[in-house]
Amino acid sequence: MAEPCPCGKPAAYPDCCGRYLDGGAPAPDAEALMRSRYTAFTRGREAYLLATWHPDFRPAGLTLDEGPPTKWLGLQVRRHEQGDENHAIVEFVARYKVGGRAHRLHETSRFVRVDGRWFYTDGDIHAG
Repeated sequence: MAEPCPCGKPAAYPDCCGRYLDGGAPAPDAEALMRSRYTAFTRGREAYLLATWHPDFRPAGLTLDEGPPTKWLGLQVRRHEQGDENHAIVEFVARYKVGGRAHRLHETSRFVRVDGRWFYTDGDIHAG
């Protein structure tokens, strides 16, 4: 049996986020891109994260391998709203542990579609 996808959908990795991370297929919508970016975090795939970040917002680099390792525990998508054909938001909660301490990242992320490809721009982190 194929490994389950870390994004939480009931699908095997190759049939879910693997087709975007490994196969180069573009994510069909903002939610699929957000799920694939979560999966990229779980696998330390910095190049994919940078490639799917809109150039106007993209940092110069990432340092996922610095500091104590992060253990990703799960993703819950709370909502996906399409503003128009080229703009969307995805609200999610990602759970993880660093140094044995549990954390939650609750964010509403913004996405834009350029030339048929979705990109992450930025997001608002919810307190609490």
